[in-house]
Amino acid sequence: MTGKTAMGPVLTDAKGMTLYVFDKDGAGKSACNGPCATNWPPLMAPASAKPMGKYSVVTRDDGSRQWAYNGKPLYSWAKDAKPGDTTGDGVNNVWHVAKP
Repeated sequence: MTGKTAMGPVLTDAKGMTLYVFDKDGAGKSACNGPCATNWPPLMAPASAKPMGKYSVVTRDDGSRQWAYNGKPLYSWAKDAKPGDTTGDGVNNVWHVAKP
């Protein structure tokens, strides 16, 4: 899904919350686990999820599955309060809004 923000269109989850990508992730691999995943909850994919278009599914270190866009795993940001918030963009210079 996509939503409108002050930064233009961004990818969103089913609730309309902005999704982010992490510069430290490798292609098809999440590097955000443990405390990182508490602050940056992964966009989880069900076991039945199948790749479609630019969306794919990556397997996390714990064996769970996460949606990715153009090979980059997708996350929300715990400090975003409402749809359209983009407060995670630029955090530590490694987090960025996911753009369609």
